[in-house]
Amino acid sequence: MSSRFGLRALRAQNQIMANLRAQRRYNSTAIPDATGTVIPPKRTGFDAFWNSTVGPKTVHFWAPIMKWGLVLAGASNFARPAEKLSLSQNAALMCTGLIWTRWCFVIRPKNMFLASVNFLLFCVGAAQTGRVLNYQAGLKGKNLGEEIVDEVKEGAKKVEMGVERGVEKVSQELK
Repeated sequence: MSSRFGLRALRAQNQIMANLRAQRRYNSTAIPDATGTVIPPKRTGFDAFWNSTVGPKTVHFWAPIMKWGLVLAGASNFARPAEKLSLSQNAALMCTGLIWTRWCFVIRPKNMFLASVNFLLFCVGAAQTGRVLNYQAGLKGKNLGEEIVDEVKEGAKKVEMGVERGVEKVSQELK
């Protein structure tokens, strides 16, 4: 019985302390109007940023700050020759930027700062991937457009062969 009383007393004491803290806060910052109702102070721009859902007190702020490192690392590779760039790494940067830019508009709260970082990551990855593909096509003596056309023709031939095999199998099963 005494343990239950002790917990109730502790709970009541915590409630009293919370009320005192709230009164102190309102007494020191709030201004009553003519009717006596308390008007909370207007928030400044920095205060709104500091206490926002995507402000510096949250991971929604620090994740994009850290991701800027990827953007800067990818942009620093613009000075490197295309033969020293990794196609798979830059394609991964491009896909990561594209996927996470879309995701930034789906999540709540919408994080435009993170969306901008991911969009620039996509741009850097796409530019570097284009440089690598253009370099590889130049080694074969073709421009990028001709290289793409050849890849599409090769894919079309594979599709035609698959369709022919499928038709042959169906015709054999019908016999």
